[in-house]
Amino acid sequence: MLQQADTNGSFWIAELELFLGMWQGERLCQTMNWLRWWDGEGNLLLWSSEQAEQERQRAEQERQRAERLARKLREIGITAVLIYLNHIFM
Repeated sequence: MLQQADTNGSFWIAELELFLGMWQGERLCQTMNWLRWWDGEGNLLLWSSEQAEQERQRAEQERQRAERLARKLREIGITAVLIYLNHIFM
């Protein structure tokens, strides 16, 4: 029996518990339609390059947060904690 696409144009693959569908975007310097996987809740599964970029952004945000905290601690004269933070984040 031929399966019908859902309202998003994706197909449920029960054995994998994933949806397979078309995604338009850029990959490998080409903007076009790509086959992509989504989980059962509709979340796009990231390619490894997307995961790496997401992790890089998260790490940068954490670094900036630590810098803001260190600046605030210096402003109120707390330096012992700064030594500890520098040890962890540097």
